[in-house]
Amino acid sequence: MNYKARISVFGGRDIDETIYADAIEIGRLLAQENYLVYCGGGEGVMEAVARGVKEGGGTIVGILKGTDKTEANSHIDIPVSTGIGIGRNVILAYNCDVAVAISGKYGTLSEIAHAFQLGKPVVGIGTWDLEEVHKVNTPNEVINKVNNILNGK
Repeated sequence: MNYKARISVFGGRDIDETIYADAIEIGRLLAQENYLVYCGGGEGVMEAVARGVKEGGGTIVGILKGTDKTEANSHIDIPVSTGIGIGRNVILAYNCDVAVAISGKYGTLSEIAHAFQLGKPVVGIGTWDLEEVHKVNTPNEVINKVNNILNGK
């Protein structure tokens, strides 16, 4: 399939219902825009965004910490076992044209940092307050910002 771009979604495992719902909607919108979506493949934001991508008819790739593909949540289309633990965060940063950070703690912060080191733009919703993050407040604003970045705006 010919995707418009690759989007990696960074985010936390421990999230509330509002963040979960927003992540589902972001996944759905990314799929509707024909983006290939990557995430860490686990719980929380990763599960919610994967669910949204599936509901939107898209493809979701899970970059897993371990060597067993069963650690992937049930919405992942393509589980990629790495066996490198949190080192997989670098793989998520490498495999995107734009990253989206949703909520999150130190794992998300490391993913954002790797993206910045690689010159990748990061759109953030409810995440770390860093100057370089393109901050937005709604799922629709996430998609609009991603589209604008990819269109050079």
